[in-house]
Amino acid sequence: MVTSKLRPLDQRVKQLVQVYAAHRPLVQRGLTVGFVLYVLTASYRGLAAHQTTKKEKEKDAADRKNGKPARVAVDAVFYQRLGMILRIVIPNIHSKEALLLFMHSSLLIFRTAISLYVAALDGKIVASLVRGQSLQFLLNIIRWLLVAIPATWTNSWLSYIQNKLALAYRTRLTKEVLKMYLGDEADGPEGKVYYKLSNLDDRIKNADQMITHDIQRFSTHLAVIYANLAKPILDVILYNYQLSQNVGAEGLVLLTVLVQASAALLRVLTPSFGTYTARSAALAGSLRHTHSRLSEFAEEIAFFGGEETEKQLIEREYAALVQHEQGVMNKRWWYGCAEEGIVKWLWGSFGLVVCAIPVFFKLPGISNFDLGSRTEGFVTNRRLLLSSSDAIGRVMYSYKDLAELAGYTSRVSLLLDTMSDIRKGKFQKSLVSGATEGENAEILRSRGQVLLSDDIQFESVPIITPNGDILLRSLTFHVKPGEHMLIVGPNGSGKSSLFRILGGLWPVYGGIVRKPPASDFMLIPQRPYLSVGTLRDQVIYPHSQQDMEARGVTDADLLAVLERVQMGSIVEREGGWDVAHEWRDALSGGDKQKIAWARLFYHRPKYAILDEATSLVPPDMEGTMMEQATALGITLLTVSHRPSLWKYHSTILQLDGQGGYIFTQLDAEKRLAIQEEKQDLETKLLEIPKMKLRLAELRLIADANRSM
Repeated sequence: MVTSKLRPLDQRVKQLVQVYAAHRPLVQRGLTVGFVLYVLTASYRGLAAHQTTKKEKEKDAADRKNGKPARVAVDAVFYQRLGMILRIVIPNIHSKEALLLFMHSSLLIFRTAISLYVAALDGKIVASLVRGQSLQFLLNIIRWLLVAIPATWTNSWLSYIQNKLALAYRTRLTKEVLKMYLGDEADGPEGKVYYKLSNLDDRIKNADQMITHDIQRFSTHLAVIYANLAKPILDVILYNYQLSQNVGAEGLVLLTVLVQASAALLRVLTPSFGTYTARSAALAGSLRHTHSRLSEFAEEIAFFGGEETEKQLIEREYAALVQHEQGVMNKRWWYGCAEEGIVKWLWGSFGLVVCAIPVFFKLPGISNFDLGSRTEGFVTNRRLLLSSSDAIGRVMYSYKDLAELAGYTSRVSLLLDTMSDIRKGKFQKSLVSGATEGENAEILRSRGQVLLSDDIQFESVPIITPNGDILLRSLTFHVKPGEHMLIVGPNGSGKSSLFRILGGLWPVYGGIVRKPPASDFMLIPQRPYLSVGTLRDQVIYPHSQQDMEARGVTDADLLAVLERVQMGSIVEREGGWDVAHEWRDALSGGDKQKIAWARLFYHRPKYAILDEATSLVPPDMEGTMMEQATALGITLLTVSHRPSLWKYHSTILQLDGQGGYIFTQLDAEKRLAIQEEKQDLETKLLEIPKMKLRLAELRLIADANRSM
């Protein structure tokens, strides 16, 4: 009874096998096409935007509230940021970067074709050894040596093109960033981003690192990620297609199921490398910023004896960086163990099983092989499988690379977005207490008008610092060309803030400001800025020698300018106009101020802002320079407490430091007389205690004489 029941089943199985054998080529093609579609779909899903879960959103919100950096992941935000940056580094298909990318892609395909040929040649070499065919073996060795020529050429060109691509990306991105960061005069109020980024906004503390290091790392990762994604995916398809022709698509399907199951496990174990990369870059930037502050304020720190405090600050920043890097290293260690165990050893065992299928099992449609053919097939399949396994591993590794790219993308995107906001007048700055309440908040939310005019006129303009501290609620004054104005007041009263508004550096929060464009102003601070360059560059800064010659100015004209400030001998003393020094160290404080005045006489702006600009020069030289500026038609706005300068000014703006001010005509003689009388009275008042003491002594002496 049992036999009668099983015999029809055996017959049906046999019939199915026969049908399968007859239609096996069609089934093979179907499985192969299905495999290719599966690889493409799986790659897309693996690299597509990760949907942020509700739990992750809540955690991100909590981290932002606690001041921690936002989580960085391969999600929709990353692809949005990357797309924006790609439009910068590859502006169109006719660009140099697009051509390099096409060359890179062509070389990657050519290298894969060479690898397929080498895999087949490897099997033929071993087969000729097994069969003892010496002539065939020598011919195969010659083929091996010949294919080495294009193979080595291709590998070297791939490395070269990849480095060129990274450099092209970096160059394009750096130019775009510097265009926004430094801008030009035509930008008007939207310019001066480099100043506003560090003074009016808190989002970026170390722009120098982001422009140099982060852009370089981003460009390198972007150039590498293409090869680490496109090439492995192409290899997986081509190698496995060839493998399916050798061992059958059935083995390929089995291998795919096993690999995907283990890959899913590895994906679960993968840490958030993108967040770690962004955090590492931020901590490294913070450490560098702390060191730069030490260099910038070395003199003040030395006078205060603050070495121990600064050392503690640097050690704290370094300890935070080391602690983070140690944690990342620990995660990378156990992830590396899991990754190598799965990718190298587990997948390797799967491959050996697949390679053995044609040896131990008779597949429909495949005839018997001799020992040499089996060996050739096994070696070829083994080589293909190792290449395919390596390609799959690189696809898995590429997700980690993609996560690190996401970290650098977030940094570069933050820089671009912040600069874009600043150009639009949108700032994020920590405010003083009370700045966001009541009338103060209303003032900070409003904006005033800036109109072009030959005069300088403020109408009900509040003077407010970037952190929301209101120095003056309403300032009104009017200065016409040729009317020099003296500005006096205690520290923190708003003198420098007024100049920053005139220079277009600070926003206007209310009222109306009428003024010439920022290019008509020149600032001479107490410690003038001396650039890197020649002696000529110091006088004509920010012009170049070509700009100077275009204006029709010669070195003889520059020498005449230096003679006006009694600095004509410096040309011969320093070795000529083209000598280069670190001028801030080579010149004394007084000479630096004279160079700044020579720069003023060279440019001849309509207005000059003098912030204690004559504090280190002799009084007679001070008067000479003031008279020279007046003769050149330069209107002076001077901050100084030296009475000797009063006679050169016609108006005075006096700030009291309590939110009040007085703007009036300046009668220098009358003011000097009042000042002298005031000093005389103060001197007499200082003598009163001494006079009272002497009077008491005389009374005691007189009383003693009467008693005698």
